[in-house]
Amino acid sequence: MNNAAEPTFRQGVDVLYNRAANLLTIPPGLAEKIRVCNSTYTVRFGVRLRGKVQVFVGYRAVHSEHMEPVKGGIRYSSSVNQDEVEALAALMTYKCALVDTPFGGSKGGLCIEPRDFDEAELEQITRRFAYELIKRDLINPSQNVPAPDMGTNEQVMAWIVDQYSKMNTTDINSAACVTGKPLNVGGIQGRTEATGRGVQFALQEFFRCPDDIKTTGLGGGLEEKRAIVQGFGNVGYHAAKFLSEDDGVVIKAVIERDGAWISDQGINVEELKNWIDADEPPGKFPNAEFIREGEKVLEDDCDILIPAALEGTINLENAANIKAPLIIEAANGPITVGADELLRSRGTVIIPDLYANAGGVTVSYFEWVRNISQIRFGRLERRREEARHAMLLDELDRLSSLLGADWSLSHDFKQKYMQGAEELELVRSGLDDTMRAALQEMRTLWHECGEIEDLRTAAYVLAIKKIMKSYETKSL
Repeated sequence: MNNAAEPTFRQGVDVLYNRAANLLTIPPGLAEKIRVCNSTYTVRFGVRLRGKVQVFVGYRAVHSEHMEPVKGGIRYSSSVNQDEVEALAALMTYKCALVDTPFGGSKGGLCIEPRDFDEAELEQITRRFAYELIKRDLINPSQNVPAPDMGTNEQVMAWIVDQYSKMNTTDINSAACVTGKPLNVGGIQGRTEATGRGVQFALQEFFRCPDDIKTTGLGGGLEEKRAIVQGFGNVGYHAAKFLSEDDGVVIKAVIERDGAWISDQGINVEELKNWIDADEPPGKFPNAEFIREGEKVLEDDCDILIPAALEGTINLENAANIKAPLIIEAANGPITVGADELLRSRGTVIIPDLYANAGGVTVSYFEWVRNISQIRFGRLERRREEARHAMLLDELDRLSSLLGADWSLSHDFKQKYMQGAEELELVRSGLDDTMRAALQEMRTLWHECGEIEDLRTAAYVLAIKKIMKSYETKSL
């Protein structure tokens, strides 16, 4: 929760925007145009459930239409409100601009606790909510494209795309009205893991640069760095899984709403996920200590802190006790403005949400393109690519035989080299390239521009510049 002395989430986003905008020369009025939310729609609708009509309140905020369609998830939570949705829509605008994804920013939310309803009831509620948004063109492949967020998933997206198709029977691009769908209804491989995978790629790129590493005082690479992950939903789970399995990061602790698991030797991420999914007693998970006061674990000693849950997790009430020299924001707005200032004054390096959790929208863009083009990535070129690789290997074998060379290519190498890229490989490659390019732009400003003291300001400056250029090109 935010300290009473701190700005709200929406005000905090504006503070960060203004801090960056003040470093730029922006034509009069354009700075305000970029900052403000274009429109916010509130819908109230009734659904007959359990013998009575229940009324629900939902929102869809459109922050910027400098590019269309606008993009942003839909979340289901009892805490959803207009202030939160508008803040998240603004972050989506800046995020898309930063990573060169050609969308404006939007966000939606339904004030509901999804655990209070069974699947059939959630489908009724979702379809009714989708109906209200679709008839106002707030869900549309060319205007406004939602995706999963907190409390929603690919099943919710499947219900929405089916509802859209029923209301727009002649729209050939109907599958592109949402992203994050199941594979069998137009989804793309790699979308579920995308935000967590993006966090991994962001850290990998950060640790490729000696100047970046030096700012943290950590030294070396990612291997054996101790990480604490707060939030074990889709993003936190995948980030922890990939970092531990691929990069040798030691997951020292995992924090969830019911408590935290701690092990200095490292937690087996997959085992913990299976334990939680099986609804086993949290305190009996083997090889880790369970602590009921989970939020206090944020203050434990570690190398990397990964907040991957709600906004405002790190605030003025606990920021002074945070020991991690490096924080990567896997969630939206997990550090309040006041906490951000305090942490930076102490030398903590923060990889900001604007960049760090952009993996989701990046792969959503790939899915949207796939739906519009009506073809799976890799389908046209994969076998041709394999044939060309086979020709090269055959020629190397022939030359080796002619020259009497005593070497040969290993069978394992041949198998890997000959295999053409599948959709998942292409998606991961595109995401990796996106995350690398964005951080390279950010670090150039961070290390070379004296006025820009942190990565968050660098991210906002780059985003604002790109949005400003878009508006100027259109002669706004």
